[in-house]
Amino acid sequence: MSAEDEEFRPMGAGSAAEGAPSAAPGDAVVYGPALPPEDDEPGEGEEPGAGEDPLALRLEHLILGAERRYTPFQAARSAGVPMELASRFWRAMGFADIGQAKALTEADVLALRRLSGLVEAGLLSESMAVQVARSTGQTTARLADWQTDSFLEGLTEPPEPGMTRAEVAYPLVELLLPELEEFLIYVWRRQLAAATSRVAQADDAEAVNRRLAVGFADLVGFTRLTRRLEEEELGELVEAFETTSADLVAAHGGRLIKTLGDEVLYVADDPGVAAEIALRLIETMTGDETMPALRVGMAFGTVTTRMGDVFGTTVNLASRLTSIAPRDAVLVDPELADALRASGDAPVSEGDAGEDEKYRFALQPMWRRPVRGLGVVEPWLLSRRG
Repeated sequence: MSAEDEEFRPMGAGSAAEGAPSAAPGDAVVYGPALPPEDDEPGEGEEPGAGEDPLALRLEHLILGAERRYTPFQAARSAGVPMELASRFWRAMGFADIGQAKALTEADVLALRRLSGLVEAGLLSESMAVQVARSTGQTTARLADWQTDSFLEGLTEPPEPGMTRAEVAYPLVELLLPELEEFLIYVWRRQLAAATSRVAQADDAEAVNRRLAVGFADLVGFTRLTRRLEEEELGELVEAFETTSADLVAAHGGRLIKTLGDEVLYVADDPGVAAEIALRLIETMTGDETMPALRVGMAFGTVTTRMGDVFGTTVNLASRLTSIAPRDAVLVDPELADALRASGDAPVSEGDAGEDEKYRFALQPMWRRPVRGLGVVEPWLLSRRG
């Protein structure tokens, strides 16, 4: 069973393709609770919102812009989408199991119709449509959590005794929702334009498997910090690290792939850009007395990109180099060291570098050592020259 099958089962059972027994011709395939008859109208069934907080329902209606009207089965039927395919889309988007509750709206029907329409028109394969649903769901879920936890909570302190946070949130959401929606679309279009431009300029062979410089930056001693700091202090430290790292990566032409609390992963097309980012990270964190030491590992080579993430031996090597890097230092693999020399960013050898030559970086060979799962490598210590 795949991870996809475990994420969302709105009807409580898998399809035959997912390992469930195949239904014989004429058998009814039951997804959890009994489904309404084909001639049932969407308005019939469980009463929507029964037992739920009225203000929470008002907030949901404000954000979704429509009332609950459909059960999952009714929404799929209304969209003209097989229930199995609708379930796959909902699982991929990360939606929770709602059984046969009447919790879906016209927007849910329209989204199903659009996604399945792309498949029917041959613009997307079914598996690609599921990937679109999953990548969009995962990205926006994280964004929504951040906005709720960090943004709304900070602005919804009750101004008067007796008012609840939800009562304050309603008018705030009403004012912010259209502005945030427009801003989200603007940023997405900008990011899409940048991503398609990179693909258009790359060779066909590099569309998926590309040569990139990959960098991991890792806070030293973070596990010990988690035992010593209060939760609020730890959260502030992580936020400061992630924010500083993201700003530096973006400002110098790299792309932040993800943050993992005490670690960030970034890539750059140009090894010189990746090296500059690494040293800037070290210099910035070293100058901040509130931050622990930092170490960076980098590698250059073929990388597989998928759903905004990066995979492959190059990524693994960068991660391993991070784990063996000294405090406040940058280790790079031989490929990246060669690329810096070839571009003129670093001298072929320190002994041959003349005084008048303006190199950006210096490279110092380190002891060859085995790296778990990757054999023996010869790391190079990267530093700023001059």
